[in-house]
Amino acid sequence: MPGRLAILAGNGGLPVEIAAAHPDAVKVVFDGVPHRMSGDLHVHAFEKLGGLFDALKEMGVTRVVMAGSMSRPPLDASAFDPLMISLAPRLLSAMHGGDDALLRVIIAIIEEQGFEVVGAHDLVAGLTAEEGLLAGPEPTDEQMADADRGADILNALAPVDVGQGCVVAGGLCLGVETVQGTDFMLGTVAETPAALRRGARGVFVKAAKRGQDLRVDMPAIGPDTVARAEKAGLAGIVLQAGQVLILERAETVAAAEQAGIFIMGRVL
Repeated sequence: MPGRLAILAGNGGLPVEIAAAHPDAVKVVFDGVPHRMSGDLHVHAFEKLGGLFDALKEMGVTRVVMAGSMSRPPLDASAFDPLMISLAPRLLSAMHGGDDALLRVIIAIIEEQGFEVVGAHDLVAGLTAEEGLLAGPEPTDEQMADADRGADILNALAPVDVGQGCVVAGGLCLGVETVQGTDFMLGTVAETPAALRRGARGVFVKAAKRGQDLRVDMPAIGPDTVARAEKAGLAGIVLQAGQVLILERAETVAAAEQAGIFIMGRVL
């Protein structure tokens, strides 16, 4: 029988969905990190990871899931506990790399403490996009060609750990998701002159990077993504089947139907 679960929660709806599906889970939030969690919360500081791990072990936790968005926090070295002092060189070195590099180090540290790191998609059924049309009108051949072009762009960028999403219209790349995130990219696309779109509305393609550890930072969309895609004038959203989360699925699908935007899961 699996041991007790702890949710290391960032912002967004995903940690809330996991907590609803696993009401006995330990809910951990961090100083200075926004979140939507409620109820019995355990608040910890990043500078005192040793204290966090000790507390989890005392509560019988054997499994850990990291869920929700977290920006890289400023760290106060004077507040480090002994474990954090020993980990600081590894963490600081990883922070100079991409998100994948940092997350791999964090996973390794958690596992070294004796915990199993699990993915959100392993804890809540129906989170990931399945193959096929999930919402909205059937895409045109031109829109699917833009989706194919977007997949090619993401596959080309994966080795340098850049981006989980891009927008293509009329074969032209209008934006690539970088450290600023999806919302920033879609906001930029919304301001792109119509003349640069070659008469096409455009498609947002979202996929995991090749080799990405899907237990953490699995790509995700939600109702806000659909709203921003509509504002950007896009025709649809194409998701890598089985490797992209759809948060608040009912609301996301309803928003897409209302906006006339298709959502499709594909093998990319």
